[in-house]
Amino acid sequence: MAAPATPLPSSKGVESQNPNCSSNSPSMFLSPSPLRLWRPATQRNVRNQWLKLFSSKIQWASAMSEGRSHATSLVNAYLNHRFISSVNLGAANDMPEIREKACQKLAHKQETYRNYLLSSYKNMVLTVAELVKSAHSFRCFLKGPVAGPLSQFGDSPEHENDSGDGGGVSVFTFFSISHFENLAWELVEMFVSELSLKRFLVVEFLSLRCEGEGRGNKIKWSDELYIGEFDELKISGLCTENNIPPLFPQLRGQLVQSELHAFEEYHLMSSDVLQVYLMAWISDVNINVNRIKEIFSIIEEEASIKFS
Repeated sequence: MAAPATPLPSSKGVESQNPNCSSNSPSMFLSPSPLRLWRPATQRNVRNQWLKLFSSKIQWASAMSEGRSHATSLVNAYLNHRFISSVNLGAANDMPEIREKACQKLAHKQETYRNYLLSSYKNMVLTVAELVKSAHSFRCFLKGPVAGPLSQFGDSPEHENDSGDGGGVSVFTFFSISHFENLAWELVEMFVSELSLKRFLVVEFLSLRCEGEGRGNKIKWSDELYIGEFDELKISGLCTENNIPPLFPQLRGQLVQSELHAFEEYHLMSSDVLQVYLMAWISDVNINVNRIKEIFSIIEEEASIKFS
């Protein structure tokens, strides 16, 4: 695949989330001298940010896999507890408190796997926050005198009309900063959307309770699942400044709030529905794996880096 022929993805993510990205913004980098300072450091920065994006992608896969294992164990413990009262224990039926002890053990397992699942989810939230931070960090702003001998860069402009994009010139061979940003935000938005769906599944799994504990323990979508969750979700744009509530999940761009509410209320305790939830967790339905591979392949060719 030739890099120049790669179509630009939608600039929606850049325009809405990166305040420094503006195609109409004039740049101070018009003369050769500051441009010579800007390009080498920008090349290093672009490579570093894409390496961070790749590392975060790997961390997501690890947290997702761990979460799947913990969610499966939680569901199994819940279903075993639910049906233990109707199981024929054979000779053990005459043993005092055998069922009670089994229920206590299964309840303990459920609590253990709830904590493990929540920990995996927290790692996913932090991973997506890192993805977003990297997507915000492609622009380089010259610091100090414009014609000064030192090339120093930061995360905000020091000079008026410094857009941090080198005037739209190519960083390596073909791609400008805006093009790198577009590709990064296309990738990031997949993970942000999938994180929202994963949160819905976590809410459902954490709400599973042993018989007798009642529906009063049902976790609501607007509840903070762990201390500081909403602050971390703000970074990804999934939570507003007022913290209530996080945005509802989508399936491949379509809001599914009404369907999920109906699913939740009527089928929460169904083993079939729980199986669907587990399959949804495994699938990463909002993440286009082939497109992600294509994006990193494009970056490897353009920026001369190797992801391993």
